[in-house]
Amino acid sequence: MFTIDNVLRSFVELTKLMGLNYSFMLDASERGAFVHGMGVTLELCAWLIPCSLLVGVLIAAALTSAYKPLVLVARSFVELTRNTPTLVQIYCAFLVMNMVITQSLKGITSNPLTSFMWVVIVISLHKGVFHAEAIRAGIEAVPSITLDAAKLLGFSRRQTLFEVQLPLAFRFALPVLVNNMIDLVKMTALASAIAVGDVTYESIMIWSQRDNVLELLLLILLFFGLLTWLVSVAGRWLEQHYRMPGYGQ
Repeated sequence: MFTIDNVLRSFVELTKLMGLNYSFMLDASERGAFVHGMGVTLELCAWLIPCSLLVGVLIAAALTSAYKPLVLVARSFVELTRNTPTLVQIYCAFLVMNMVITQSLKGITSNPLTSFMWVVIVISLHKGVFHAEAIRAGIEAVPSITLDAAKLLGFSRRQTLFEVQLPLAFRFALPVLVNNMIDLVKMTALASAIAVGDVTYESIMIWSQRDNVLELLLLILLFFGLLTWLVSVAGRWLEQHYRMPGYGQ
């Protein structure tokens, strides 16, 4: 009879002949934990992609602002963020800032920021900085004649930025943004460092009981390989769909 359990049992027996131990797949709780971990990783990606893009747009707008103090603050944030390790930033946020917030809210309410939310905040800010530099380069690549046309039409600086420069900048910056997104997907594995139940963390919990590190690492590699490939395919489609006429031909 064709059932999921029979398929998994056949897979486990087949891989056993190759010296691999995937017996955890026959345990409902461990199999469920691994599947849940994959779901958490996908949820992280679903949050991080739009949040990091939003951060990137805001920082790029600040970097190209005519207000010099704002540019200085944005540039300082960019340099600090991209020149320090993401893992260190996650630890500092979760172990230091989280404790400060918890202590400040003590007796009033509980800390609303979970470890999952800290990962979203830190990685969105970290990757948003790289998005911002790509978008800034795209903004600066917009031809001056286009900006002159917007000025003649009576556009304010804000209207020119959000209605003319940013739409064009995204199209110029798409290849770099897609590359950043692929890196962002892989970066979700850092969530396991603060016990977010993603696929990496759940795998660590399983192999600590079964001593099947190699087998689970292979599954993690396949899972992230598939995710990044899908992002790459979507990115290539976007690049083709939004290609600037006359560019890259």
